[in-house]
Amino acid sequence: MKLMALQLLLWHSVLWTVQEATPLGPASNLPQSFLFKCLEQVRKIQADGVVLQEKLCATHNLCHPEELVLLGHSLGISQAPLSSCSSQALQLTGCLRQLHSGLFLYQGFLQALAGISPKLAPTLDMLHLDITDLATNIWQQMEDLGVAPAVQATQGTLPIFTSAFQRRAGGVLVAANLQSFLELAYRVLRYLAEP
Repeated sequence: MKLMALQLLLWHSVLWTVQEATPLGPASNLPQSFLFKCLEQVRKIQADGVVLQEKLCATHNLCHPEELVLLGHSLGISQAPLSSCSSQALQLTGCLRQLHSGLFLYQGFLQALAGISPKLAPTLDMLHLDITDLATNIWQQMEDLGVAPAVQATQGTLPIFTSAFQRRAGGVLVAANLQSFLELAYRVLRYLAEP
């Protein structure tokens, strides 16, 4: 009798572990129209980011963000985390919150870059508007699902640039970090949109 109970308990624990380890599949409660719109917005923001990187490279010869990483740390330019969005441990609510928070972080970074150059102003403005639109769509979806926090996050400490070089280098780092963030976001959204 004890052996049967032990086998049943073991079988139940194995089944429970398998259920917990199973990544969130396409049945994620997110409407396909929302996912496809977000995918489209991410691609547009990525294209705008590439334009910003190309202009910074062409105008200021700042073409290699890896050479500026130490400066980025001292300026407080960080990478937004997406740990809740990994395919091994995808948590829909946490992932949506991290996507929104990350976009909010990059909105702030772009605000800090204002005045970098008259030639770059239209590109920065377009990036800022597109990121705001995507963040708003994600927030509205979180509200629709009933998982939006009671209060939206407030902007953290923004980098303070004391020279034109720091502002331009900050632009290169923000654009590079934004591209990495968006690539991960795109993969997650594409995974959720799979039938």
